[in-house]
Amino acid sequence: MEVAIRRGNRDDLPQVHALIRELAEFERAPQEVTNTLEDMELDGFGENPIYKFFVAESAEGIVGIALYYIGYSTWKGKMLFLEDLIVTEKLRRAGIGRKLFKAVAQEAKEIRAKRFRWQVLEWNEPAIAFYKKIGASLDGEWFNCNMTEEQIQQYVG
Repeated sequence: MEVAIRRGNRDDLPQVHALIRELAEFERAPQEVTNTLEDMELDGFGENPIYKFFVAESAEGIVGIALYYIGYSTWKGKMLFLEDLIVTEKLRRAGIGRKLFKAVAQEAKEIRAKRFRWQVLEWNEPAIAFYKKIGASLDGEWFNCNMTEEQIQQYVG
């Protein structure tokens, strides 16, 4: 199957959102997806876009995405954070994820990012094996910290 990697655009969002829902099912948390198409359109293509993405496209449509954003490290400077890399389940292990990952790594190089960061679930052994194979550092020292929208409201008042 021939797959092309390209920058994502507004018209891709319905298929992108479907892949996000598929990923949530894979990660055993479908109820956690509260992001909507409207949110994604505003946040990615509104007045102040805060994310970008690449898509993997075949004759069947979009079969994978890599969504990322730019962050800033006080110690290092500009960094690129890969939020999610998703390949539809039936096409996993076909090299599509590797192509998407490479496109994001190339973007990090082009913007002169000092860091390229991402997360992986501890039980996602195929992804962990891939990251180790390419020489990435897997950091067990840091904890992930999060607050939900409700927790933010409670904290701020």
